[in-house]
Amino acid sequence: MGQRFTLGKDQRLKSRKRIERIFREGKSINVFPYRVYYMLENSAPPGSARPAHALQAGFGVSSRHFKKAVDRNRIKRLTREAYRLNKGTLDQIVEQRKLSLSVFFIYTGKELPDHRLVSGKIVVALEKIGKELGS
Repeated sequence: MGQRFTLGKDQRLKSRKRIERIFREGKSINVFPYRVYYMLENSAPPGSARPAHALQAGFGVSSRHFKKAVDRNRIKRLTREAYRLNKGTLDQIVEQRKLSLSVFFIYTGKELPDHRLVSGKIVVALEKIGKELGS
């Protein structure tokens, strides 16, 4: 059976505690116009539930640069779509090594991006995270 390009509810990062922990304890990389925070875990930390899926992602856009919610939502939608289509290799690495990976993408640019730019930058960010996991 072929690869499924889905981004279900269980694959989205929604826990406020987990998101705060990623920003506090996780690593980050810059791929302009994104800043990507990620945290790798071998097992569930004490006091928190193990996520339903091994790879979870969250997305954010600053309201400082984009005052209109419609613009912020569009950027998040484009980012989610690019992530959904390109997360396959990262998903395989995480599943093979029996790890848990949480990723949070923050758009830091000041202009509305197009799909081509977003897709290219997300691919670069996922490749960087993949190399980090491989080592």
